[in-house]
Amino acid sequence: MEKALQTMIDNMPEKTGKSLEQWKSILSKKAFAKHSEGVNFLKKEHGVTHGFANTIVTLSKEENNTPEDLVSNQYKGKESLFPIYEKILATVKTFGTDVTITPKKTSVSVIRKRQFVLIKPATKTRIDLGLKLPEKLTTDRLGNSGPFGTMCTHRVQITSIDNIDDELIEWMKEAYIKAE
Repeated sequence: MEKALQTMIDNMPEKTGKSLEQWKSILSKKAFAKHSEGVNFLKKEHGVTHGFANTIVTLSKEENNTPEDLVSNQYKGKESLFPIYEKILATVKTFGTDVTITPKKTSVSVIRKRQFVLIKPATKTRIDLGLKLPEKLTTDRLGNSGPFGTMCTHRVQITSIDNIDDELIEWMKEAYIKAE
């Protein structure tokens, strides 16, 4: 499939009159609520065939964000939570050299052999910290996974850097140990 896509991209200037980068530049000046609106724009305004229009719109939506960009975007409008995020990362990095930090669009996974912590700025005033602690009972503070579903077994709601106390660090360390 990737070879076919590359062939399509290579043929784009000849078949559509513009390169993929030129099409991306044109689409970057527009704001389409739906994928189909972008496809229809290219078909009607530029005479691009459906297959090329669909490919151009799809590829123009792909974000080439660095991990730093992903994290920065998560904390836009939630900047007061960023010191909490940094303290959580600094803490989990002390557990071992095998800790991997993987930013995604809306959260950051902390992985050993498996994910053991998930950091998500949930609101402007709260980070939801997901933990993978199978067989551990829930408490008032160590709640069920909530919106994390099966990605985590538990969730701790953090509203202050002071919430990163010995108890929470022990839970994160326990999750780290179980993720080997």
